[in-house]
Amino acid sequence: MSLNDTLVFLRAWLRDPRGIGAVTPSGAALARLMTSHVSALGGPVIELGPGTGALTRALLARGVPLHRLALVEADPQLADALGRRYPEAIILRMDAARLGDTAPLFGDERACAVVSGLPLLSMPPVQVAAIMQGVFERQLRSGGMFYQFTYGPRCPLPPALLAQLNLQARRVGGALFNLPPATVYCISRRAQSQVAA
Repeated sequence: MSLNDTLVFLRAWLRDPRGIGAVTPSGAALARLMTSHVSALGGPVIELGPGTGALTRALLARGVPLHRLALVEADPQLADALGRRYPEAIILRMDAARLGDTAPLFGDERACAVVSGLPLLSMPPVQVAAIMQGVFERQLRSGGMFYQFTYGPRCPLPPALLAQLNLQARRVGGALFNLPPATVYCISRRAQSQVAA
């Protein structure tokens, strides 16, 4: 990451520490772990809270074409920087909680994966619920996966919300050398047999 990226990130953090959720951008090991299964899914990808683009660069390294990538960033200055760096990507300058009110980002084709750098643990529960509902009901295809990292000791989505939205969470792995150490979860729809049980 360049010095300019670091300065942009720090300015964004100073403007809204709870909205950024970390004092440093995601490290390379975390970015690799977050994106390790995305290329096998074969479809467009949505990134929530890309910040300075640490996960974006990892997605591109995995072979996701820029025109098949949508970046949803609420901070206008970070979104503008992403737009200049990745003009072929779809850039949405908005709160990810509005995805349920937004037309599918790739038209008739739904995303195969969502990669989220959002600080869910510092967000109000109603905002987290709106994000997850919007993603799974409007943006993600059947069988699509939602990848989220957390600095907390457990999945950042409470069991009640997972049950309410018929979702399940699976721990993918940890990035111990990230600053701070992080854990990655894959969230997906529960199979109908699990929902009925």
